[in-house]
Amino acid sequence: MQSKPIRPARHVTSARTPPLGILAPVSRRRIFFLSPANASGLRASLILGDSARSDLARRLRGEGAPLGEVFSFISGLYFRGKLAYARAYADPPPGIPGVAVITASGGLVSPDKLFTVEQLREISAVPIEVEEPRYRIPLERDAHRLCDQMGSDCEVVLLGSIATPKYVQPLVSIFGDRLVFPVEFVGRGDMSRGGLMLRCKREGIQLNYVPVVESVHHGSRPPKLPPADKRSKRAVRRNRS
Repeated sequence: MQSKPIRPARHVTSARTPPLGILAPVSRRRIFFLSPANASGLRASLILGDSARSDLARRLRGEGAPLGEVFSFISGLYFRGKLAYARAYADPPPGIPGVAVITASGGLVSPDKLFTVEQLREISAVPIEVEEPRYRIPLERDAHRLCDQMGSDCEVVLLGSIATPKYVQPLVSIFGDRLVFPVEFVGRGDMSRGGLMLRCKREGIQLNYVPVVESVHHGSRPPKLPPADKRSKRAVRRNRS
């Protein structure tokens, strides 16, 4: 079956990005898809290389380690922010996972699933490209299953790039306008996105979600995040005590 074409993106500047939390509805069920970390980069070699000796590397060679922890180490602030934000704001229907990680050849995977070195290499061994069947077929299989189970009142928030078709094209053909993403991502780099999500999680604020099929794929770089409000930091510390 042919994928539905993605509508051309409109171009706007970051000045038109709404304040945090203005558009995000609170009544709709919501699950999150997280784009994966690069398991072939320098950070990955620190735990996957033969000479790696850290606790995480040891567990990967033994009982395994949670995929979310592994990708948080590899990707740093960006994936850590995505995972923390998604865990805070997921509101799935009963029996549906609230957070799933997109993988290169393993479809959608829970961030809590344990992986060994060999298993991690296996699910990361193929290119993440629309034309690659070893990537696309498992992803579409799992996405179709979730789509059938979650009902029409649930949306999927993609925490990942929409500037390329590698995530958008397979997913929008299944979820349509129920596939949304944070409009504040437009124009931001990975580290800025990670910091923004950690701040939103800390301050109890959700981002503004818009359908991917109608969204802006590129935009002007927004201003840097202002320093966190000291009162918010004190409130967070009180809540933790």
